[in-house]
Amino acid sequence: MSIRYSTDVVISAEQFVAVLNASTLGERRPVDDLARMQTMLANADLVVTAWDGEKLVGVARTITDWCYAAYLSDLAVDQTYQKQGIGRQLIEATREKLGDQCSLVLLAAPAAADYYAKVGFEWIERGWQIKRTS
Repeated sequence: MSIRYSTDVVISAEQFVAVLNASTLGERRPVDDLARMQTMLANADLVVTAWDGEKLVGVARTITDWCYAAYLSDLAVDQTYQKQGIGRQLIEATREKLGDQCSLVLLAAPAAADYYAKVGFEWIERGWQIKRTS
């Protein structure tokens, strides 16, 4: 199997939702609101995709200023493709595009917290949040 990675393929909200649901990340995203999902994609600064032929199997969606900080808001890999290094490669492709001056931060789902240490993230203990109301 040869996975192709891209930063220049525009994906639809439907494709995004499909890979989120296939990865279980859809459980924590507003996947039933396609307009909101499309807005999430449209306003992302960087979207890296992973493809098995014509099938979208992974997405990394990032918001950034391109010179200091970046927030990796979604990292999703279809469960049937997990444990093959696709998530790691999506992160690496994201970091390549961001450059060395930009730090990459994220909020991990509880079940995925151990994964991020394995792929080079350092745990930080200080963080604050004002939760969404909808």
